Amino acid sequence: MKKILLSILLLLTLMPAAQAQKMGEAKETDTNLIKAALKGWHVRIGAGVSLGGTSPMPLPAEIRKINSYNPTLCIQLEGAVQRKFGPHWGTMIGVRFENKGMKTDAKVKNYHLVAYNTDGSGKIEGAYWGNVKTEVNNNYLTFPVLATYAFNDRWQVQAGPYFSYLINGSFTGSAYSKSEEDVSYIRQPDPTGPATDVTSADYDFSKDLRRFAWGLQVGGEFKAYKHLSVSANLAWGLNGIFPSGYQSVTFALYPIYGTLGFNYLF
Repeated sequence: MKKILLSILLLLTLMPAAQAQKMGEAKETDTNLIKAALKGWHVRIGAGVSLGGTSPMPLPAEIRKINSYNPTLCIQLEGAVQRKFGPHWGTMIGVRFENKGMKTDAKVKNYHLVAYNTDGSGKIEGAYWGNVKTEVNNNYLTFPVLATYAFNDRWQVQAGPYFSYLINGSFTGSAYSKSEEDVSYIRQPDPTGPATDVTSADYDFSKDLRRFAWGLQVGGEFKAYKHLSVSANLAWGLNGIFPSGYQSVTFALYPIYGTLGFNYLF
């Protein structure tokens, strides 16, 4: 009992000090925000949901039909600072963690395929006719550098480049036959080679993904309340997710994603 009483007394003694420390930290944070605002910088944090895909532009002749497309749910978290240089123009610099993913199923013809048969019979590479499923799931640390234009106190638009670093990612898929009537096959080593049926073969190019990416971002924002805004933007990648000249995927794939977000304005 004595130990319990001593513990309670010790907690009661330390609580005012802890509260004072928290109040001091809060006051210091408020002071720093006020100083930043006086210099013209305004801080914000936000979150959003993205939908889109990683696609060649335009679609190559090898992709004959999109059987299905699932954009998956992609989340982003962002912190940014904005400074205005007048009543209209300004700049915004941010850092965000974002996920870009999708699942697709496509019908292809004369499609360059590198995969491994799931029955253990080994590697296949050549011109492929049939169906392919692909899943992309990439996590990036992204730095947007945007110019802003405010029409009034509530509406503004933003545009500029972004630069991304791939934290981790995956690019996997499979080639398969749908049915006995819809059999997939591959000609090795080129379209003039003998045809071999493909029942099921997997591929994984995750280790070959490009680490650095960049592109353009455009969007708009509506300030609904004093500390809350709603934003929408489109981010269009300008370099492919694989290095130039990558042989396993013979055309460039660009990440194209739209995002709806909410921001807290300090």
